[in-house]
Amino acid sequence: MRRISYREALNEAMMQEMERDPNVFVYGLDVSDHKRIFGSTVGLVEKFGAERCFGTPLSEDAMTGFGLGAAINGLRPIHIHIRVDFMILAMNQIVNMVSSCRYTSAGKLKVPLVIRAVIGRGWGQGFQHSKSMHSVFAHIPGLKVVLPTTPRDVKGLLISAIRDDNPVIFMEHRWLYDTIGEVPEDPEAIPLGESNILRSGNDITVVATSWLNVEALKAAEVMQKHGISVEVVDPRTISPLNDKLILESVKKTGHCIVADDDWLNCGFSAEVAARVSEFCFKDLKSPVSRIGFAATPCPTTRPLENKFYPNAIDIIKSIESKLELQPLDLSNEEFYSYENKFRGPF
Repeated sequence: MRRISYREALNEAMMQEMERDPNVFVYGLDVSDHKRIFGSTVGLVEKFGAERCFGTPLSEDAMTGFGLGAAINGLRPIHIHIRVDFMILAMNQIVNMVSSCRYTSAGKLKVPLVIRAVIGRGWGQGFQHSKSMHSVFAHIPGLKVVLPTTPRDVKGLLISAIRDDNPVIFMEHRWLYDTIGEVPEDPEAIPLGESNILRSGNDITVVATSWLNVEALKAAEVMQKHGISVEVVDPRTISPLNDKLILESVKKTGHCIVADDDWLNCGFSAEVAARVSEFCFKDLKSPVSRIGFAATPCPTTRPLENKFYPNAIDIIKSIESKLELQPLDLSNEEFYSYENKFRGPF
């Protein structure tokens, strides 16, 4: 099994599915420009032509309606948004039309539409380019919502999303594009609706989404040095949410932290906390804790932006609090920083 990047795994999934099925096509703003959506659409227009990989006008609502029309007429469109924030402009189509089309047709119409959306922080992106919004889409019946963390997951889950006959919101954190992992060369589908244990442990459970799985794994690595065993559970698909692994883990450890790459109020972390509290109440040794964005629009200045987003240190502090540990000396630990790598907004 090769080691490739998250962006390469995304690209390979689309390439293989477009080769397998001539009804699959890719469209959206900038999908065929020189940057190719952070490199994820490289080579598609050259191989499949402008009829199956093309840029569009800056009209999110109209382009989503176009995707819905294509999907119900037998095609399998992949619509790419370089920023999830601007999917808000397509909410009428997504919430009132796309999500309910199969229901309102009594199942006669299939809607195999994948909407890829880029989430996550950049450099001073501010409040118009920093949202996650996965809990908003997960709230709507009829939409499947996926947040892959690893290169292997992003390839396998995208393959399943493309083959699914229901609309799938497929959300990719921009900081994950450079991550490297083992990915099979064959088009190996990973079923939607299955969670995954990224790291086994016995003392405390951390349920994390998207980039915060990277931070949770770093926190677990640090805690292991001090004799604390942290289990990290990645839901991968939050709608439909299969909570079996989450509940089993919490019943084993007795403690649960939900680290969600989003705001906390009315979000995915609240859903997980509610389910854990309902089904693991007798096993809990402490109340469920939640970590997420600060309760404010995202600031633009870098120092405030660093305070807005949670990280591995926040997870470590929460673990210390729940397990009643003395504060650890973290001065010799090296935590993730994008400062030296990032060179511009796109």
